[in-house]
Amino acid sequence: MKGDKKLLAVLNSLLTDELTAINQYMVHSEMCENWGYNKLHLSIRKQAMDEMHHAEWLIERIIFLEGLPVVSKLNPMKIGKTVSEMIANDNADELDAVRSYNEAIILCREVDDEGTADLLTKILKMEEGHVDWTEKQYSQISQMNLGNYLADQTESLIN
Repeated sequence: MKGDKKLLAVLNSLLTDELTAINQYMVHSEMCENWGYNKLHLSIRKQAMDEMHHAEWLIERIIFLEGLPVVSKLNPMKIGKTVSEMIANDNADELDAVRSYNEAIILCREVDDEGTADLLTKILKMEEGHVDWTEKQYSQISQMNLGNYLADQTESLIN
């Protein structure tokens, strides 16, 4: 099924965003593991896995619409040097993703592609969940201070 050219370009742009997010989340996840923040490591790793699913679904849809997925392009990554910077960078990117998906859904409806709109709505809801997660981290840091928050992110190695 031949897809709209403008929509295919937008889908490839979203794919670039997702591929970038995967890499950024994986780096942040591994940094947290290295620092001993295992709970954060696992939470951020899960988000990287979500982004992998998003990329996979976008690739499938681009191919279905007879487009060519561009998987060799990444945006500049924003690697945080501290946990607070990581959360801030990831939050900003997720807010951008929510905006981009909302705009793409509008375009889908303009070109009468409800199938793609449904897929993007599914991804949008997951991205909103990522924003919610970062906002919860901000609340916890604010309420318990950074030191206590970070202490809560460690797991005892004693069995």
